[in-house]
Amino acid sequence: MIRHAPSAFIRLFSIVVAFALVAGCGPSASGETVLRFWAMGREGEVVAALLPEFEQANPGIRVKVQQLPWTAAHEKLLTAFAGDATPDICQLGNTWIPELHALNALEPLDRYADASAIVRADDYFAGIWDTNRIDGSLYGVPWYVDTRLVFFRTDRLARAGFSAPPVSWPQWKRVLAAVHAEGGRDRYAMLLPLNEVEPLLALALQQDDPLLRDGGRWGNFTSAGFRRAFEFYLEIFRRGWAPMLATAAVANVWTEFGRGRFAFYISGPWNIGELKRRLPRDQQDKWMTAPLPGPDGPGASIAGGSSLVVFRASRHKAAAWHLVEFLSQPSVQRRFHALTGDLPPRRATWDDPALANDVHARAFREQLERVKPAPKVPEWERIATEIRLVAERAAHGEVSVDEAVRVLDTRAARILEKRRWLLARKNGA
Repeated sequence: MIRHAPSAFIRLFSIVVAFALVAGCGPSASGETVLRFWAMGREGEVVAALLPEFEQANPGIRVKVQQLPWTAAHEKLLTAFAGDATPDICQLGNTWIPELHALNALEPLDRYADASAIVRADDYFAGIWDTNRIDGSLYGVPWYVDTRLVFFRTDRLARAGFSAPPVSWPQWKRVLAAVHAEGGRDRYAMLLPLNEVEPLLALALQQDDPLLRDGGRWGNFTSAGFRRAFEFYLEIFRRGWAPMLATAAVANVWTEFGRGRFAFYISGPWNIGELKRRLPRDQQDKWMTAPLPGPDGPGASIAGGSSLVVFRASRHKAAAWHLVEFLSQPSVQRRFHALTGDLPPRRATWDDPALANDVHARAFREQLERVKPAPKVPEWERIATEIRLVAERAAHGEVSVDEAVRVLDTRAARILEKRRWLLARKNGA
């Protein structure tokens, strides 16, 4: 999951430590262990309903949940780190893991996972599990997953002469052209908001060329792979298949999708529930989901979501790991999915009939077998923001593809300058 938060290396030392808010805790007066668990957004509300079972099974442990809004969570974590007052266990967006790892804030979990009968690496989707591994070590356990794939209008494809969604870029181009021609005025083949970088990143991750090179020291945006993805992305605008709009310019994405104003939309699993709630009954059989097409066949997508981490400063690491194991059980993950709609990271959990029989979720199950993590550097989210800004200029014709990829490499080099310096010192160069 990509959360646009600035790097700790830029902001850490400007944070005022609010000790009263992040005061540490240990054993309570009764002698029980009190675990501090920080969780974000809706998940922070819901997880409390699952914890009485854990506490009943572990009578010496009590869990104190603190819910954080996503907008404040990043700074709160850095404040806690600066004040040596991090929680025991925390929900962490997986693109934040490299940053907290770089600060040496996270406990390596390999020895716990290797000894666990519950947390089994081979049952997790490989790309999601990989987001939690840095330099060969495990620093988090996936809690729920997120990725991007295609939501599409089956009726608009049928009117254009297609009975199934495309599985490759050449097929997708043919379908987009036909759907656009059939749609007429003010109807488009696709909604591709210029303020959302995730679709372009997904296309770029489908390439063999990495987005960063030399161990994350430099950008690799002039590579043939990124150029191929970037040119395909821009062609969608150039041919008029998608309007040049930001999401905010669309009055209501779900209503416009229901009206058939666009036939394709790249989005995440939360929109399954939104479309089921927002579209009228007579439109519920007119939309479906499909994995992302790739250059030559079914393509990869982004490995997103949140993981459970244990902080290095915790005095209750073993108890915190017990909580990680509890929340990782397929039976608990099924209940968590029922409460939140979040997609589980384990294949065993997907065997539950509620998920296995959900026709809209099946494409996510297939897509999760083909996901790739973003580059594991603390600076990645800043680089992703630059990709979005430059891509928007290129879509408007303000810069050419050649200029855009050179600008991206230049900006990435500037952002990664401190990383190169730190790595050089570490390696004694």
